[in-house]
Amino acid sequence: MDLSPVYQPLIAALWYLLPLAVVAGLIKSPWFKGKFGEFLVNLSARWFLDKSRYHLIKNVTLPTEDGTTQIDHVLVSEFGVFVVETKNMRGWIFGGAHQRTWTQKIYRSNHKFQNPLHQNYKHVKNLQTMLGLGDHQMHSVVVFVGDSTFKTPMPENVTQGLGYVRYIKSQQELVLSPEQVAEVREKVASGRLKASFATDKAHARHVRALVAERYGAEPRRPSRGLLKFLIFPVLMLGVGAIGVNAYSNFVSGAMVIGTKRNDENRIEVAPQAVPRQSVSEPGTDSGAVARSPSSATGVQRVNQPPSELFLARQECNALIAAAIANQDPRLLRERDKACTRYKVLQGEVH
Repeated sequence: MDLSPVYQPLIAALWYLLPLAVVAGLIKSPWFKGKFGEFLVNLSARWFLDKSRYHLIKNVTLPTEDGTTQIDHVLVSEFGVFVVETKNMRGWIFGGAHQRTWTQKIYRSNHKFQNPLHQNYKHVKNLQTMLGLGDHQMHSVVVFVGDSTFKTPMPENVTQGLGYVRYIKSQQELVLSPEQVAEVREKVASGRLKASFATDKAHARHVRALVAERYGAEPRRPSRGLLKFLIFPVLMLGVGAIGVNAYSNFVSGAMVIGTKRNDENRIEVAPQAVPRQSVSEPGTDSGAVARSPSSATGVQRVNQPPSELFLARQECNALIAAAIANQDPRLLRERDKACTRYKVLQGEVH
C-alpha cells in the first residue's frame, strides 16, 4: 500500500518538530555555549567600554610552532593589551591560581577542566612574542558567564559577568602610546589567520591532538548530541505515521464491512406484495375487509427494509468518510462508484 498520502498530512502538521530539534541540539552543544558566551562578552565590551580608548578584536587565531592558538577577545588600549578568555559554565566552580585543573560541580556530578589561567597564559605569551611587548603591557583576564558560583577564592583577574569590565577599568597606568596602540592593532590584524570555519576546524583538530598526546588518550570525536536530537523526531514521525495508517485502515475496513452487511440485508429482506381483495366473499364482514388493507399496509411499513436510495446514500457517505482518513486508490474508486450510483438513483426518484 502506498503510504505517501498518509505521511504527507502528518509531515505537514508536524513540520516544525525538525527545526525545533535542530535548535535544541544547537543550544545544548558546547560549541553554541562557547559562542554565546563570547557574544555576551563582545556585547558588554561595546556597551560599557569607551570605543575610542578600548579597541576590541575578537576570535583571534595565531600560528604557533606546534600548530595554532585561538584567543576569544583582545582589547587594545593605552593601559595595555587585555587577553580575555571566556567560560560559559554553570554550577559550583572550585579552583586556585596554581592548580592544574579546576572542578565544576552540578548537583552530584563533578567535571574536571583545565585551569583557564594556565590556558590563557599560552595565549598571552604567543601574542606578546608577536607584538614584542613586555610583561607589564600584557594583562590576562578570565570571565565566567552563565549561572556559575565561585566556591573558592579567585584571583582578581578571574571574574564573573561584568566583573571583567570593572577589572579592565581598574588598570589606569598608561603603558602604551597612541602610536603603539595603532601599531599593535595593525600587527594583530596582519598576523592572525583568516577567521573562517576551516580555521576553527583546523584549530579544534590541533587541540584534540594535544589533549590526546598529553593524557595518552585518543582524540575525542565531535559530540553526536545534535545527531540524537535529529533522530528522535524522525522516529516519532515514523511511529505517528504507522499509527495513523493503522487507524485509517481500521476505519476503512469497518466502513467496507458495514456497507457489505447493508447490501446483504437489502437482498435478504425484499419487500413483499400485499394481495388485493377485489370482491367480497359471502359471509365476510365488509368492515373487516375494508380494514384489512390498512392493517396489511401497517405491517408492511413496519417490516419494510430501507429503500435502495437510502442504502446508496449511506454507502456513499461511509466511503467518503473512509477516503478522508485513507487516500488508497482502490477506496477512492469504490467511493466514486457508490456516489455515482447514489446520484443515479436520486435522479430516478425525483
